[in-house]
Amino acid sequence: MNHDPELPCALILAGGRATRMGGDDKGWQKLAGKPLIHHLLERITPQVSHVMISANRHLSHYQALAPTLPDPLPDYPGPLAGMLAGLQAVSDNWLLVVPCDTPYLPTDLVTRMLAARRSDTLVVVAHDGERPHPVVALLHRSLRDSLAAFLQQGERKIGLWYARHPMVYADFSDCPAAFDNLNTPDDLTRHATLPH
Repeated sequence: MNHDPELPCALILAGGRATRMGGDDKGWQKLAGKPLIHHLLERITPQVSHVMISANRHLSHYQALAPTLPDPLPDYPGPLAGMLAGLQAVSDNWLLVVPCDTPYLPTDLVTRMLAARRSDTLVVVAHDGERPHPVVALLHRSLRDSLAAFLQQGERKIGLWYARHPMVYADFSDCPAAFDNLNTPDDLTRHATLPH
């Protein structure tokens, strides 16, 4: 971990239902003999001040790796609930959010996300040149009250919440495969033989 005061804290989102993975906790699914959560930690830890994990199952296993935050709302309300837990816990100005099923994220992800900010930016979202990746995002900690209110209203759509704040995209069109999601057992099998 890096102690540069400008660096964000990272939150790895591992708290979903993983229905496309047959309900199995995605973070513990193996790719090349190693759990996905380990791949993410290896990619992200050198880029940030510290790492937290958003999880709702296997909490003691995740806690052995990094501080672990369960959703503050019941019934798996989606990634925004994990983001809220992270924003409520973070002391850094910025929170980097990444999903646990993207093991190939760029090793310069944070540098490029920070560089994309403008003076008024509160949200930076990764864009692979074809589409945005809303759960690969840099969020300013001042958003915590806004997100809490949004969720209290029963809202769950990330894009709708982002649209309420100054947002920019970080261009990753040179490496779209870095944002490949491994959502199913077939994805894990297919990627086990692909170089990245």
